[in-house]
Amino acid sequence: MRSSRLFVGGALTITALFATITISQVAGQNSKKEATFNRDVAPILHKNCAACHRPDDIAPMSLLTYKDARPWAKSIREQVSTRQMPPWRADPRHGEFANDARLSSQEIETIIIWVEQGAKEGDAKDMPPAPRFVEGWKMGQPDVVISMLEDYTIAPTGPDEYVTFVVPTGFTEDKWVRGIEMRPGNRRVVHHGHVFVAAPDPANPGKLKLPIRLRTGNLGHAGANWPVVDDGCSSPDGGRQPGQAPSISDFTLISYLPGRQPDIWPDGYAKRIPAGSSVIFQLHYSRTTGAPEKDRTSVGLIFAKQPPEHEVKRIEVRNFLFKIPPGAESHRVTACYTFDRDVQAMGYTAHMHFRGKASRFEAIYPDGRRETLLDIPDYSFNWQMSYKLKRPQPLPKGTRIVITSHFDNSSRNKFNPDPAKTIRYGEPSDEEMADGWIEYIEDKPESGGRGKK
Repeated sequence: MRSSRLFVGGALTITALFATITISQVAGQNSKKEATFNRDVAPILHKNCAACHRPDDIAPMSLLTYKDARPWAKSIREQVSTRQMPPWRADPRHGEFANDARLSSQEIETIIIWVEQGAKEGDAKDMPPAPRFVEGWKMGQPDVVISMLEDYTIAPTGPDEYVTFVVPTGFTEDKWVRGIEMRPGNRRVVHHGHVFVAAPDPANPGKLKLPIRLRTGNLGHAGANWPVVDDGCSSPDGGRQPGQAPSISDFTLISYLPGRQPDIWPDGYAKRIPAGSSVIFQLHYSRTTGAPEKDRTSVGLIFAKQPPEHEVKRIEVRNFLFKIPPGAESHRVTACYTFDRDVQAMGYTAHMHFRGKASRFEAIYPDGRRETLLDIPDYSFNWQMSYKLKRPQPLPKGTRIVITSHFDNSSRNKFNPDPAKTIRYGEPSDEEMADGWIEYIEDKPESGGRGKK
């Protein structure tokens, strides 16, 4: 139940897909069963909810003890029975994911029965030990923590900012990392962020290959002269900015987004940080408190015990040139990428802003077969999860990835800042992005190009 705004009620729009549990039916069928918090409910909450629902974490209340949970009993029942909590936006008909957060039907039934029977505490000896967490880190204690070199001050007024900070790692040898977590120093103002690897440039000794433009200032927007390309899959420029190269970002280490969890790869899989590299923090700061704020964001790394069999990389498939009309309830935007080598997908992340409505990742294989890899029919800006596959998904050379995003720019969208406004690409949250990220490994050593649109 990982959220900063939980138990707010409201019906889930796709409950049929998620097999909503009927409260009255469960209560009636199980009236002879008895459920108590200490024996039956606490183990479920500790396993599935406590990572966020604990003191001083992002959720608004702790659920570790009976005293914590009892006032929220009916809300907990409502949220789990409609499968709004724990958060999981993916249609279960497509893909099998290692981090699937959904409760089992039996777990949901247990919580419903507990509430219907009066939310009893039970015998104290049945209470399991509270889960133990490393303070501040969801993935456990990092081997190394790299932080911004000094605090950055965010003024109380003015537009949002994108700011980059370059921090040397001090690594004298290549490092392989299998656990990565980006931790904002001040969640009140860190809207989202990324950490990139800047490796030494062989052509310029003593210099770094900078994977992004370093900047401090206002957020970027679509240019007034940019063409309009909603269907990036059928356009020669693919929805790219003028002069922009095809989408790829092997240098991305980790991202921080609302609802996104740390990256923890299984044994044999890791990302590489070359010796002599620096990390670049790219942070979107929002002025939400009306007071001066300071931030010093960090990234934690857990090293692989030995060089992995597979190096994990990431591509970003994006459309920059779309145009969403005022009042449009389901405006369609596509972006495509074709792999020029055999790869295996490890996970997917969709990224849109407040008008994001749905996102679908598809693969068109060289033999013409089309497969849905991930479908998010009810996208939420507050839950931009990374969907980690249980097993790598083979994507042979020539496979075309199609990412279809739908946007609701109408007054029916309660999060829409302005239904009367035409919306184009922009980094502020009241504008839009149409992005999809794919974590992958290569089946064979890289040999030349980086893929094509």
